[in-house]
Amino acid sequence: MNASGTLDPLAARDAGLAIDRELALLVTKTVTPLAREGNEAPRVCEVEGGMLNSIGLPNPGLDDFARTVLPAVRALGRPLVVSIGGFEHADYELACRRLDGEAGVAALELNVSCPNVKSGCISIGSDAGETEAVVRACRAATRLPLWVKLSPNVADLAAIARAAERGGAHALVLTNTLRGLAIDHWTLEPLLGGVTGGLSGPALKPVALAAVHICREACDLPLVGVGGIASGWDALEFLVAGASAVQVGSAAFKEPLLARRIREELVTLLAQRGLAGVGALKTTTLD
Repeated sequence: MNASGTLDPLAARDAGLAIDRELALLVTKTVTPLAREGNEAPRVCEVEGGMLNSIGLPNPGLDDFARTVLPAVRALGRPLVVSIGGFEHADYELACRRLDGEAGVAALELNVSCPNVKSGCISIGSDAGETEAVVRACRAATRLPLWVKLSPNVADLAAIARAAERGGAHALVLTNTLRGLAIDHWTLEPLLGGVTGGLSGPALKPVALAAVHICREACDLPLVGVGGIASGWDALEFLVAGASAVQVGSAAFKEPLLARRIREELVTLLAQRGLAGVGALKTTTLD
């Protein structure tokens, strides 16, 4: 899959890149109940080991999304995972009720981990009680599977994972970005308009791998690994750590059809180790 917020499949098609065809599932950009313009520019900067973004969840709002964006993306013919965000529990519940029953939606990804907004999201996902409550409310509001995207910026990730499981989550997505800061060497001011941003890319991979391992031991939910995946070996590491699937994020900015190469490399790596497929990794454990 693509990571939420890293792919506009319609724009890619317009540019002659059918990126969506390389993915098992398409994950939408996070949608919130009301439209958002996002954070002040600049919103993205490169740093050693990856990139920082302070996008701030710009989106057209739930009603416009359901009326215009969702049908257009659905027409591409790929199963969709719709990412939803909010600033209080009712925001998530509202989105779940509105999207329940929509054709082509395979799951809802609850973004309780975005570090680039001042309230909601990560403030919910940093507290086990809050996480359990919002997932439980969403579970009652929709029949769709609920994936919960967690943050590495928490004191006890295992406790948050167990809380999501108690609330009724069907899977966890691990992880969102790490909060970071970059300074302009000439102006001595922050490079991002939002001051801090979320760190993605190679530097995030060891953190995300550890998150998968921690949550694999903490709960019984399927896990989706995301963070610094840019090769078949990266994907294999996440699968060995306990993930059932992976998402590709910022690395695809440089290589739009990266998912194809990752799949091809993964097949080769498994064959080299005498493994018939990903299913053969199910018995692999880390001590």
